[in-house]
Formats: sequence, structure tokens, C-alpha cells
Amino acid sequence: MSEHNWWKNAVIYQIYPRSFSDSNKDGIGDLQGIISKLDYLENLGVGALWLSPVCRSPQDDNGYDISDYQDIDPMFGTLGDMENLIEEAKKRHIRIILDLVLNHSSDEHYWFQEAKKSRENPYHDFYVWRDGVEGTPPNQMRAAFGGSAWEWVPQVQQYYFHQFSVKQPDLNWENDRVRREIYDMIRWWVKKGIGGFRLDVIDQIAKEPDQGITVNGPKLHEFLRELSRETFQEGELVTVGETWGATTELAKCYSNPDHSELSMVFQFEHICLDQMEGKEKWDLAPLPFLKLKEVLSRWQRELYGKGWNSLFWDNHDLPRIVSRWGNDGAYRVESAKMLAILLHGMQGTPYIYQGEELGMTNIRYEIEDYRDIETLNMYRERLEKGYGKEEVMASIYAKSRDNARTPMQWNDGENAGFTEGKPWMKVNPNYKEINAESQVKDEDSVFSCYRKLIRLRKEYPVFVDGCFELLLEKDENVFAYTRTNQDSQLLVICNFYDQTLEYPLEQPDSSMRLLIGNYKDADQTRMLRPYEARMYFVEKKK
Repeated sequence: MSEHNWWKNAVIYQIYPRSFSDSNKDGIGDLQGIISKLDYLENLGVGALWLSPVCRSPQDDNGYDISDYQDIDPMFGTLGDMENLIEEAKKRHIRIILDLVLNHSSDEHYWFQEAKKSRENPYHDFYVWRDGVEGTPPNQMRAAFGGSAWEWVPQVQQYYFHQFSVKQPDLNWENDRVRREIYDMIRWWVKKGIGGFRLDVIDQIAKEPDQGITVNGPKLHEFLRELSRETFQEGELVTVGETWGATTELAKCYSNPDHSELSMVFQFEHICLDQMEGKEKWDLAPLPFLKLKEVLSRWQRELYGKGWNSLFWDNHDLPRIVSRWGNDGAYRVESAKMLAILLHGMQGTPYIYQGEELGMTNIRYEIEDYRDIETLNMYRERLEKGYGKEEVMASIYAKSRDNARTPMQWNDGENAGFTEGKPWMKVNPNYKEINAESQVKDEDSVFSCYRKLIRLRKEYPVFVDGCFELLLEKDENVFAYTRTNQDSQLLVICNFYDQTLEYPLEQPDSSMRLLIGNYKDADQTRMLRPYEARMYFVEKKK
């Protein structure tokens, strides 16, 4: 495989910096804290670290509101610390992926500070403005975090457009100067040694608010191809776009093997299955298991040879997968491993979100202990609409972004070893039982399962190039599939629930080697135990 495509057999680890490791006792994770854990990450075997935003920011949306794209926020350290991290990671054959927010900036960015001074200011057209009358927005579009998507600025007697917080004005990608400034900034980071970029809500840059279009605007792919030409194609970079509106057809454009746009995208079709149809994520519904199988297998089949998948269960915006679709009680370890084996056997680049490799779980706090702007806005709005507090809190326990943002659990000491100060957010009380120190040397731990999966991906080409075939399509308990290339085949079989089942396929024979499982005596039973997962390897006869 060419070095240009190094990310096809790598596993990427996402770090939420403020919750990862605190080096200066202020209760907030930082870049030096990440540097102090590089040996742990090297031991795990990951090939790249995706850092959620560390650029300078007022932190209205935890860094997704950038006020200076070419500086580090003081809460995380300095530009020198970032250069040190890039250098130290490189020594361990780990690349650094920067999270860039190109759809919008902070309202405290120099560009916007200038833009709102007058309509004649050269930066005014860096943002999306519409004429109007105070109190009467241009249209009824709503922001993702609640309220109108339009904000009145008296100085210019205009509204600006914001798809998220009022402090996150949307950039105007129709303006050539905006795009040139962005390209210059990206090239500056590449010269610093950055190995790639995760692009926040990148499918929203071509918005057309007069038509009510926020995603997949008419000029989206034109903008992306220019962005790639001007920046990403200059090096061995990995680029992944966050695209909530992606379909398999769109993903073939985004991740075309000719590198004309991006390496891959995050698509969220599978992640949106456990909510009421046509409703918000807070409107909970049971996971339709057969639909999950259909969605994941469709993405595997339709992108084969024509694009590339990103494989993930967790990230900073999602609840913990072991609590969501596993069992974070009696079968936490087994179900965490099952979900890992199921995902890592598929074609694509797997992503591990910090703590996922330990089987970290969701939390249940009182509302005053939550920090996420989306969660707090929803809580207020739903109470105002007459929802009961118990129902609202049930939604928060299940889906709040803060489930993923509790401090990393390093050991069973004070504050889980995350900080010697007061943590910015409460530590999950189960850190005494779930922590890295207790798992790293335990060959039967969730950590060791992830470590082995990462190693297997590097050893067996079928993980990268094998063709996917779903088995037992209508089985309501088992997720099974094969991956096949010219030389070999993987068979992955997972009991998704807590019932013991008859093994639903032909019993493995001597030609099938068990690569990994989550029970020690897998080959000695004709049953699939609760959440049991096995991955077999068969070498084809020459």
C-alpha cells in the first residue's frame, strides 16, 4: 500500500483534549498532558491522534468556535507545546490530526470583529448577511442549538446567519478571499507537520439560507475539490469530513480514490437509528437491529472499490457505545469487546474515542453538573414546552454529549488520575473499577482486545481489501459477515444480546483459526454466549 494511503490500515484515536490528561493542575486537560500519555497510545498501537479543537477559542461550544486558527488556546498550552506534541508523536510513528471548523468562526475572531463594524468593511462579506428589520428575521430557519438562525447587528442594520450558537457566525464560502485565507492557514499547519484534518460539519459550507438549504448545497463538491487541490493533495494527509447528510452516493464523491475531495467521511445513518422517526435525537426509540445490519452492510458493499468508510461507534458528540447498544452492567466487558470486534473487522478506518478502549460508560448527573450547551438548551426548552423533568433527564442520560466528555479514567486514585486539581467536569464515579492502569497488563481486558484488533489489522491484508458479505440477514440476534480477498477470508460472528444461542452457522473446522474472541474457550462450545464475538481466519488453498 502506498504511503499516500497509510490511513487504510491504521487505527485513529480521538482525543477530547480538555478531558484527556491535565499536566498543570488547573482541572483541564492540555497538550502536555497528551504528550505524557504518548507511550500509552503507542502501546495501544494507534497510527494517528485526532484532537478535538485546540485552536484559540472563547469556548462557547467547547472549541468549535475558533477565534484564531493559527494559535493554541491558552487552556491547552502554547504553539510550542503543539510543535512538541507533533515531534514526540512522530518519534512513536503517530501522526497528529487537527480538528478544523471551516463552516463558521467565533464571533470573537478578528474577521467578524471587523465585519460587524460596517457594510463597507473589507471583512463584512466574510460572513452571511441579510437585510431586514429588527425583530423580523429574514426567514424562520432555526439554529441547531435552539432559537433563530439569524442574529441582528444594530451597527450594520443586518442579520447574520449562524447554524449553531449565536457566537458561531457562518463563513461565506462564496467569497474567494475567505477560501484563500483558509487555504493559507491549512498550508501553514501542514508545514508544521500536521498529518491530517478532521473537518467539522464540512457538508454545510455551501449553505443557501434563502432557500433553506444548510447541507449538501449546490456548490459543495466544487468547494471541496478546490480545497483539496489547494491544500490536501500536497502531502500524505488524511482528511475526514463530518457529513451528517451523507448518503452512499455522496460518500463516493467525498472519498473517491482519486483523492479529488477527502479521504473519507463520518456518516451517521447507523447512529441515528435509535430515535423516533422524524424526531430529534432526544426522542428515544429501541435500536432496530435488523436495520442496523442493513445500514452498515449497505455502506460496506456500496463503497467497496469506490470510496472508503470511517468506522466508529463513539465520538465527542455521542454517548458511550457500551451503555448505548451494549450492556454496561453485568456484561460490560463482554459487550464492549463484542462491539469492538464487530466494527474492526469491517472495511474502513476504525476510530477509537478516548476511553472506548477501556469500556468507559455513560454518566447520570444532576442537571447542574452538565456542561454541554446543547444539553442545557434542550433541558430548558423541553421543560418550557411541558415535558416532565424525569422524561427530559432520561433523554439526557441516554444521549447527552457529556456522556463522552467526562475525564479519562487513568487509575483508581484521586480524580481517576486525570488531574491533581478540581476537574472541569465531574469524573464518572465508576473509575475505581474502570481505568487504564488496571487494564494495560491484563490480557483479558477491553484494552487488550482493542490492542490485538489494531495489531491484526496491520498483519492481515484482508482487513483492508476484503470484500464484505452479510450473513444471517434476518437473524434478530446475530450480526455475522465475511471479508474475502484472493488469499483469505475473515468470518466475524457476534451475538448482539444477552441471551445464549445455538451457534447459527456450520461449526468451525480445522481450517478456521480463531484470531480473537471475547470468551476464553470459544472453540469448545456449540453455543454463542451473551454478547459473544468471534473472528476466524481462513487461508485459501492455493
